This record gives sequence, structure tokens and C-alpha cells, in this order.
Amino acid sequence: MRYLLQAAFRLAAVAFALTGFAPAFAGQMAADRIHIEYVAPKNPDHQALLAQLKERRSLEKVQAIFMPFRLPHDVTIRTIGCDGDANAFYQSIDHRPTITLCYEYLQEIWNQLPTAANEDGLTPTDALVGQALFAVAHEFGHLAFDVYQVPVLGREEDAADNFATFLMLRFREDGPRLIKGAAWSYHTFIKDYRLNPKATLPLAAFSSDHGQPEERFYNMMCMAYGSDAKLYAGLVQKGYLPVLRARGCKHELDVLQFAFGREILPHINQKMGDKVLATDWLATARPPSPLR
Repeated sequence: MRYLLQAAFRLAAVAFALTGFAPAFAGQMAADRIHIEYVAPKNPDHQALLAQLKERRSLEKVQAIFMPFRLPHDVTIRTIGCDGDANAFYQSIDHRPTITLCYEYLQEIWNQLPTAANEDGLTPTDALVGQALFAVAHEFGHLAFDVYQVPVLGREEDAADNFATFLMLRFREDGPRLIKGAAWSYHTFIKDYRLNPKATLPLAAFSSDHGQPEERFYNMMCMAYGSDAKLYAGLVQKGYLPVLRARGCKHELDVLQFAFGREILPHINQKMGDKVLATDWLATARPPSPLR
């Protein structure tokens, strides 16, 4: 039965991509509706971070990446001080869909970057760009579910993770580096469990609407492996993805691709989207500089 479902998902995804299926209200939508804003930080300690973000044109690049999405409303993506809360979130502000990246969260990413390329070839640039883009894409997933009225079965946080992972895997030049970079955010948890595999958590830790960091890591690795078992074979070979989970990852990816093809793809300007996915975004990215 699983193999029949896999074939059905693959055929359906291809059909959606080729036919350009779109719901009736898609004609009211338009690309090029994303606006960006660097809000002045409340904490003077974040001035150096703001300067780095502006110098790198970070939000301008994010704007370009998500511009192909046809949207029914103007959307804002902004950086702002969040009174000590290291967070990123989606909400509607004055009826405008808004993605907020807190300076506290971005500084936390910056402070925990590897100092040099590690044994897997992950560079500080990969870790910075991968984590930041995953955070934006995750929140854009929430936005997409909202504005496109996408029904979600299960936890929306898991669905937003899948949205972000699937999107990043589509980048032809940068996909593997972006995925490795995004996974860096979970390295501390994975390292701790490898050192102490019998570590336990309090029961309340499982009450969050987000999955545990370890679960989110394995889900990301599974989607990557399911997208191309040869390209991501090292995930299994190096023990980042258990063999038992890896066996079903192609099916998990097929399920996700079917859903994305049906609910999200019709809302993307394909010509603009192809250009974004073909761009090597990491080629011109400079290594992170110390924040002073």
C-alpha cells in the first residue's frame, strides 16, 4: 500500500506542477508584495548587529527570495528589539501579515556560530545563513497557511518546519549547505545526547506546541535524505539519521511534496521562483564578523 501511495503522490505533485492548478481566488493575488523594515533596536548593544544586517543587505535578500509568492495582502518582514525575548514569530499587525525577527534571536544565532569549518565542511557562513533563512521560512510557512487558508492536520509548528525544509531543499546550488547550516541550531542538543544517551527530560517538556529540538533535527534530516538519498547519504553513514527512520524518508518527502504542490505551488510565480532557486545565494556571502 505504501508504494502505491508513493506513486500516487509523485504523479499528483507532477500534475499540479505541470497544469498550474490554482484556486479561484488566486487571480486576486500578486507577487512583489513583500516589504522590509529594520526597526531601530531598543537595546544599544544591538547596534552592531543592525549595522551588520544592513551592510549584508540581509532583509533585502530575504525579500528577493520570497518575492515570487503571490499574496492577497502586502506583507512585512522586519527586525526589531523584543525586550530580551530571543524569538521569531508571525502575526497580523493592523491587518498586515508580519514576520518579526527579534534582534535577541539573531544575536543568539551569531554568538553560537562555529568559529571555523567543522569536520562535516560546515562553515560559519553556512550556519549563519542556514539558521536565519530557516527561521524566516518557518514563519513564512505560518503566513502561507494563514493567507492561503491551508488546512493543517497535526501541529502547525511541525508543518511550518516541513514548509521551511522543503523550500530550502529546492535551492539547486545551496540546498545541502543551507540544510546543514539550519541543522547547526540543534548541534548542542545532539552533542549532549551523544555524550549522555540516557539523558531524561521532565514531562512538561513534551507539552510544547513545538517538537523537541532532537525531533526537529531528525525530521529535517529525514526530509533531506528523502529528497536525494545519494546526495545526503552521509547523514546515514555518519549516524545523523538512524537507518530505521531513513527507510521511510522517501515516502515522507513524497507526502510533503504532494501537499506543497497542491496547496502552495499554485501561489508562486514560477518564472520568478525558478530564478530564485537557481541563484547561488551563498556565493557572495561574507564570513560573519565579530559583533563589537
